[in-house]
Amino acid sequence: MKTYYLKRIFSMLITIILITTLTFAMMHSIPGGPFTRERPVPDEILRALNAKYNLDDPIIIQYLNYMKGLITFDLGPSYSKIGTTVNDLIYSGFPSSAKVGGLATILIVVLGIPLGVISALKQNKPIDYFVMFMATLGITVPSFVIATLIIYFFAGKLGWIPSFGLSTPASYIGPVLALAGYSLSFVSRLTRSSMLEVLRQDYIRTARANGLTELSVIGRHAVKNALIPVVTYVGPMIAAILTGSFVVEKIFAINGIGRYFVESVSNRDYTTIMGVTVFYAVFYLIMVFFVDVAYALLDPRIKFKEGK
Repeated sequence: MKTYYLKRIFSMLITIILITTLTFAMMHSIPGGPFTRERPVPDEILRALNAKYNLDDPIIIQYLNYMKGLITFDLGPSYSKIGTTVNDLIYSGFPSSAKVGGLATILIVVLGIPLGVISALKQNKPIDYFVMFMATLGITVPSFVIATLIIYFFAGKLGWIPSFGLSTPASYIGPVLALAGYSLSFVSRLTRSSMLEVLRQDYIRTARANGLTELSVIGRHAVKNALIPVVTYVGPMIAAILTGSFVVEKIFAINGIGRYFVESVSNRDYTTIMGVTVFYAVFYLIMVFFVDVAYALLDPRIKFKEGK
């Protein structure tokens, strides 16, 4: 098992290097630069800015300097927010994104999995049709439409929640619902289909034939194995949600990582784009690693052998 973990960690490092290199190459292949504006900047000012941030160095030197900073967890200065580093933006934006994403994740897991299980156990019953109708609706309606409707009705018409920011507990309701809509629906459908497949397996019939109670059959055998594909989806989903939704944070004016990323793309802020991309990639790879570990806990048939 140690060999497996070491191989996974090594592959994660290689993946991060590749992602960083590709992002760096793409950023510097785009015409213009971080100080290119609609109104031309005087040449002497542009040269001074490039010299200050070492953008006049050869590309290979810039790349090596960035990788050196990455090793020491220094993601460099932000070109669009003078006097601010990318580390500062992540430190200030991640808590807001994580709060909204954490609440959305709890909502997805607490509601999505039980609804999928109930829908499978009540297949072709009214509750099954209702859950699947709502799940289909949640998948097909984009998050920005859900966010807009929430602001229009609950914030504008009814005045129940604030329309922007995270100033009060009620202000979390809108972004959490908008952020959780798609994944909640997908988890419900995935749990239902996985549960139906497990219920048809021979070991479930054997468990029932041995006189086990229905609660024991469902809880100890069916649900546990049905969660394997759900965990496969939920792991990367957590990384995506906790690091912020570009659209939702923009609509609700939340100062999270997603909003900073959108602004950095508009401003050609190379270091912020690369820093947020690397941060997301690391978070994503860690969650995928935890998914692999969870496999062995959920299914005893899955074992990590030495040398494999």
